[in-house]
Amino acid sequence: MTTHTRTPMPAPARPAPIFTLPGVYAPQHDTALLTRALDREDIGAGTSVLDLGTGSGALAVAAARRGARVTALDISWRAVLTARLNALLSRQSVTVHHGDLTTRVPRGPFDLVLSNPPYVPSPSPMLPRRGAARAWDGGLAGRLVVDRVCDTAPRILRTGGVLLMVHSALCDEQLTLDRLALRGMKAEVVERRLIPFGPVLRSRQAWLRRRHLIGDDETSEELVVVRAERV
Repeated sequence: MTTHTRTPMPAPARPAPIFTLPGVYAPQHDTALLTRALDREDIGAGTSVLDLGTGSGALAVAAARRGARVTALDISWRAVLTARLNALLSRQSVTVHHGDLTTRVPRGPFDLVLSNPPYVPSPSPMLPRRGAARAWDGGLAGRLVVDRVCDTAPRILRTGGVLLMVHSALCDEQLTLDRLALRGMKAEVVERRLIPFGPVLRSRQAWLRRRHLIGDDETSEELVVVRAERV
């Protein structure tokens, strides 16, 4: 009787953890929610992806792991360095540029644009010029960068290309859907998640109540992922 020995298959390599330099936005609930939406897209070799406001590069690396050709952009030099480092540690090819949505957006056309922009309503009407708050403060309504993404994505997506953007319901997803529709995009909310207020929103609860953005007893916010296709 012949005994056959089965050679065990090696366990798949775990993805490298995402590293963040001080002052760079670390992956959180919004990153995970946008990654889940990304998982449902048809991405493979040859898919061209742009990650606007890449931060740590977590989303850019996730798209690269699926075989996409990925370009990433961020206004923060620390974020650029962090994203490049995470791509290197993950052994993924990601081209990371320094710049903002008005000076350095690659021309495309792209198959997919990803964005986790600053979207937290802030007492300041202007975007911060430096510091960690650049990763989350979005002006009085939280829409200064969200609106720029809505205006930029249709110009750089191919016909049939898709924008995936996450933001808080505090800055009004219906405004996002309407703005994208006016620019020829078929938009809908494809993900929702309710999460407890983090440190930034907890520190602004009184201000948010005065602006009627939250109720007296609210202690959580809803995150949404908007998917928009250029038709």
